[in-house]
Amino acid sequence: MTNTPPVTLDDVRDAAARIKGVAHRTPVLRSRTIDALVGAEVFLKCENFQRIGAFKFRGAYNAASRLAPEQVSKGIAAYSSGNHAQAVALAAQELGTTAVILMPEDTPPSKMDATAGYGAEIVTYDRYTGDRVAIGEALAADRGLALIPPYEHPHVIAGQGTAALELLEEVGDLDLLVTPVGGGGLIAGSATAAKGLSSGIRVIGVEPEAGDDTKRSLEAGRRVSIPVPRTIADGLAADIPGELTFSINRRLVDEIALVTDDQIREAMRLAFERLKIVIEPSGAAPLAALLSGRIAPVPRRIGVIVSGGNIGARRFAELSA
Repeated sequence: MTNTPPVTLDDVRDAAARIKGVAHRTPVLRSRTIDALVGAEVFLKCENFQRIGAFKFRGAYNAASRLAPEQVSKGIAAYSSGNHAQAVALAAQELGTTAVILMPEDTPPSKMDATAGYGAEIVTYDRYTGDRVAIGEALAADRGLALIPPYEHPHVIAGQGTAALELLEEVGDLDLLVTPVGGGGLIAGSATAAKGLSSGIRVIGVEPEAGDDTKRSLEAGRRVSIPVPRTIADGLAADIPGELTFSINRRLVDEIALVTDDQIREAMRLAFERLKIVIEPSGAAPLAALLSGRIAPVPRRIGVIVSGGNIGARRFAELSA
């Protein structure tokens, strides 16, 4: 038996060194309007400016670049609703190999087109009736591919934590870090980095009300499954937390806040109007929680991981109208 955590601050730092010069060091934006509305200093780590438009490239490249050369030559597989799909496709391209991605058939067209644009082969399934893990594992085994899951992997989690590491390196101590929560990889890596650097920082995750599997699981002390969520935040539409991510998050995450789809829409509009940036619904969830008062009390300095900006112009216009 060992008490060594599956992912440590050193793992996140090692991932940061590995992705340096390949992943972007994304900007941190401020807005006096947002500060006034929230009642705090808010620092937005804008992963919508990351390669493939989301934080997922960090973890995908960190994991893929550690594969043995003979495995890289055979190719890589993944399953994803969109952003991890693009991330693995680009990581494979960077490493000179191929990718096969299992995607829900109702994936937003912009994400599916972008994944294909990075050279990946796409295989689709019905997210409401199919088990993506089982289908993905079978696909990888049949073709002899290395499977990189979207969050259930220590190298993926460590890579995702580099966004929080960069944020804290740039802005200094924070009282609170807020991130979106889907399968739990981003918040697991973020909490590992944040609490490794500052034990007093609080970490709060944000889920859509329709997809509160992590909140229910933390309250129950065990992983709880829910029906596949129907929400505009497709990247947060998980039905159960990952086993590995939950083992980390139950130790390090202080709270889960919930937001409605309408609150997410309002946060997207505000970011567009005030910051002049496009954020996808999943990426807007943490800002939505702050703007709608779903997080209280509000401390003085707050960091927010804006996880991505992958949304087509037509869909953005529909949601922000």
